[in-house]
Order: sequence, then C-alpha cells, then structure tokens
Amino acid sequence: MMYAISAIGAALILAAGHFLPWTITPIVIGLTYAIAALGVSVMMRAGQVSFGHAMYACISAYTVAFIARAYPGTDAITLIIAGVLVSVLASAIIGVFMVRYRGIFFGMLNLALSMVLFALLSKLYHITGGTDGLRIPRPPFLGMTLERESFEFLLLGLALIISFGLAWWVQRYFRSGNGAALAAIKTNETRLEYLGFSAYVVMWRGYLLSATVVGFSGSLLALIQGLVTPELGLWLRSGEYVFIAILGGAGHAIGAFLGALVFEAVKLTSSAYFPHLWQFILGLTLIIVIFLFPKGFVGQLSKRMKL
Repeated sequence: MMYAISAIGAALILAAGHFLPWTITPIVIGLTYAIAALGVSVMMRAGQVSFGHAMYACISAYTVAFIARAYPGTDAITLIIAGVLVSVLASAIIGVFMVRYRGIFFGMLNLALSMVLFALLSKLYHITGGTDGLRIPRPPFLGMTLERESFEFLLLGLALIISFGLAWWVQRYFRSGNGAALAAIKTNETRLEYLGFSAYVVMWRGYLLSATVVGFSGSLLALIQGLVTPELGLWLRSGEYVFIAILGGAGHAIGAFLGALVFEAVKLTSSAYFPHLWQFILGLTLIIVIFLFPKGFVGQLSKRMKL
C-alpha cells in the first residue's frame, strides 16, 4: 500500500512540475530537506541526535560548486556523485572520532564541527566567496545542454528517483542485522557488546550511512539553487533537519518525507499569513506533535497499517 501511495504522490509531483513550473524549485528544496532528515533519522535510531549534520550537505554542495566552476561542462550526475563521495570521505574520517561519544556530547561535537566549517567558509572569501557564496553555472544533464525549465524538470525527476532509492536503502538497513544492532545501542549498548557486536563499528557504519544520505541533499540543493553559501552548514539548518525527523518519526524511512511535508506546509502557510509569528507556530506544531504522537506521524500510521 505504501508503494502505491508513494507512486501516486510522485505522479502528482511530476504533474505539478509539468503544469506549474514555478512549483519545481520549492518541491525539490522540500525533497532535499526530507532526504537530509532521513539521514539524521538514521542516528536517531541509535538514540543520538546530531545538531551538526548540515555540514555534510554543505561539504557536498561546495564540492559541486568547486568542480562546476573549475571544470565547466561537467555533467550534473557527475557533480552529484562527486559531492556525495566527498561527504562520504569526510564522514568516514570524522566518524572515527565522533562515534566514541553519546548523548549531548555527540550532538554538541557535531555542532561544534559544523560551526568551524561555517566560520572557515565565511572567512576564506577568495576561495569560497565568503557570505556571498559561489554561483554555479547550469551544467549539462546527461550530456544535454538544457534551458532552465527543462533542466529543473529533469532535476525534479532525478530528485524523486534519489528519494525513492534512499528511502528503500535506509528502510532495508533498518530491517537488517546492522540496523537492529544500531537500534540496540539506544536500548542496551552493554548487552550488544556481550552479544559479540562492536558498538563502535556499528555506530561508525550508521554514521557513514547517515552522512552519505545527507550528502545527496546538499548536491541536489546546490544544483536547484545555482548558489551555495555558508548558511547551508549553519546549526539552524541542522536544527530544521532534526525538527523534521522528530515530526515524521524515525521508526520508518517514510517518516522523514511526512515530516518534511508538514514542515514545509506549516512554514509556508504561517509565513504567508502570520509573517511575524511563523517560528512560534512551527515550535507550537512540534510541541503538539510530541504530546499527541510521541513517535511522530509514522508511529501513528504504523498503528493503522503495517509499515
């Protein structure tokens, strides 16, 4: 049933992008938020909340910008893959140290590293463009040089394919032995060690997967915006990812997309009708969801259908 609902949703999104081209950019940006929240939810399965995961989206986005500017004509698919690979490499190194910590220390260390990256990107003006950022020339797509509307529509289709692929991958991981071991860190890490699993290795693999997924969001966001700035790695962006993951729930991969849908709907509606109160309304929404649906929207759905 979930596959049918997802297929119908994808068809509606493509129809909206075709008949209402102005909707493509907000839809793709919304999908990048959902993808990033999906990555954050991987670590939430282990009971670890990161307030700095936006740095991997930022690393991926700046990689796309550097390569696109240094090698004009590089295909969009190549740029996305390159951005993700650099995020994977960065997370593999950072994760070696990060997964030693738990709880507030894990969250704050990720936050500290993301702020260091933000400061460097802001100060190294001659390399990164500082707070003005770097503009990205529109790259070819599968070897085709396209006008803006055609490029954005194809990027929308690619974003949907990537979203489906990542959701399937993460859900498959949740149901695997490694995913069960990651969830066991939240409940009883000592028992996990007694069973012969290395909590350190399990956490490192989960951290690597988490950062990889977030890296995809950064590459896509860089291409749809055509501009990257240090704000992509700011702690506020990481907080939004956590917000979405909590709204949707970490029990199923679909939770990140449900959370992103509600987040964008509340944000756009409240900012349009209550421009001075939209942040208050967002916070109130989160409080209500936590009280009514402690496991997020996906937890409520799981009571009505088998996810």
